[in-house]
Amino acid sequence: MNNKSVYLLVAALALTPPSALAAKPVALKSNRIQISYVEPQNPAHQEIYETLKERRILERFKGYLSPLRLPVPLLLKTEGCDGEVNAWYEESEHAITVCYEYIAEVLNNAPEGIGAGGVSHQDAIVGPTIDVFLHEAGHAVFSLLKVPILGREEDAADQFAGYMMLRLDKEVAHNMIAGVAFMYGNQALSQDPKLKQFADAHGVAGQRFYNVLCLAYGKDPVLFADMVEKGFLPESRAEGCADEYKQVDYAFKKLVYPYIDWTRVKKTQPKKLLRPAQN
Repeated sequence: MNNKSVYLLVAALALTPPSALAAKPVALKSNRIQISYVEPQNPAHQEIYETLKERRILERFKGYLSPLRLPVPLLLKTEGCDGEVNAWYEESEHAITVCYEYIAEVLNNAPEGIGAGGVSHQDAIVGPTIDVFLHEAGHAVFSLLKVPILGREEDAADQFAGYMMLRLDKEVAHNMIAGVAFMYGNQALSQDPKLKQFADAHGVAGQRFYNVLCLAYGKDPVLFADMVEKGFLPESRAEGCADEYKQVDYAFKKLVYPYIDWTRVKKTQPKKLLRPAQN
C-alpha cells in the first residue's frame, strides 16, 4: 500500500462516525446471575439476614432469573444501607441492591393475621419482596439489553415486575399481586400527597395500587375477579385492563423474549418462589 492509499484510509476512518465502525458483537449468555448476602452492621438486621440466607431467597431469585441472556453478570445482593429504606440498580456495578431496611419495613407493615382484602401475613411479606427484586431487575434488563422505553422508566419497571409475577403459578400469582396491592394501598392511605410528590420518578402509591391490579385483571379476569367484586379495582378502570395488559405483553414479547433462554425456563421456574420449603 503506497503512502497515498494509507493517507486516504486514515482520512476515511477519521471521518467515519464511531457507530459506523464494525463493533465486536457482545456475547449474550444465560445463567449470569450472581448473589451476595452482605453481613449487616446493624444488629437489628441480623435476624433478617439469617432468615434470608436460611430460606435461600437470593438463590431462588438466581434460578428464576437465570434464563435471561445478558451481556455481563448481574449481581443480586442484600445489605444494610445506613438507615435508608431503599432498593436500586447500579448501572456501573451491574448490581441490584435491596436494603435490609426495606425488608424490615415490609415486615413491620404486614398484618398480624389477615389484613384488608383478606391478605395474609405471609403474602403481605412475600409479595412486596418479590416485587422489589423484580422491579429492580426490570431496570437492569432495560439498561443491559438497551430496551427502549416510551414513558417513565419507573412505570415500566412496575409493569416488568407485575408481568413476571403473573407468570408464576396462578394461586401464587394471585396472592403475590394481592400482597403488593396491600403494600401500595397502605402507603396510599398514609400519604397526604403534596404537589411536589408528583414530581417523583415513581407514581404515587395510589396510582401504583390501581396499576398492578389492572395489569393482573387484564391478564386473567376470572382469577382476579374478586378485585373488582370487592371494589378494589373500579369497573370503569377494569373495562380497559385487557387492552392495558395486551400492551405490556406485546412489549415484553417484542423486547425481552428474544433475550430469554427458553431451554432453561422449565427447569428454573419455581411455583412457590419465596415461600418456606416446607409449604
